[in-house]
Amino acid sequence: MEFISSDKAPKAVGPYSQAILVDGFMFLSGQIPLDPATGQIAAGDIEVQTHQVFKNIRAVLAEKQMTLYHVLKTTVFMKDLADYKKMNAVYDQQFSGHKPARSTVQVAALPLGSLIEIECIAKI
Repeated sequence: MEFISSDKAPKAVGPYSQAILVDGFMFLSGQIPLDPATGQIAAGDIEVQTHQVFKNIRAVLAEKQMTLYHVLKTTVFMKDLADYKKMNAVYDQQFSGHKPARSTVQVAALPLGSLIEIECIAKI
């Protein structure tokens, strides 16, 4: 087991790792739209925040020379499913044809008031 950390993604805000690598599988903790340079939530709507989440995910994956193509499964947590269509457009653009398995759920609240959080499982 290897704990993965990237200084190009937001530091963990609690007692957890950005990701753990086990037997070629990387389990990424949920990423919210924190800008690692400022420590603030990306200002903007669901599209802006979804783009920032993917920047953070790509940064963690890159620590093991992985890309979004290596992602097998995602779980998307959204504050408001009314934003689903907009989120989905950005999501589809990010994966550009690669279609990992996915669950999407609406939640009552997310850390620091973010609109979205995405966790994923990837395989080298």
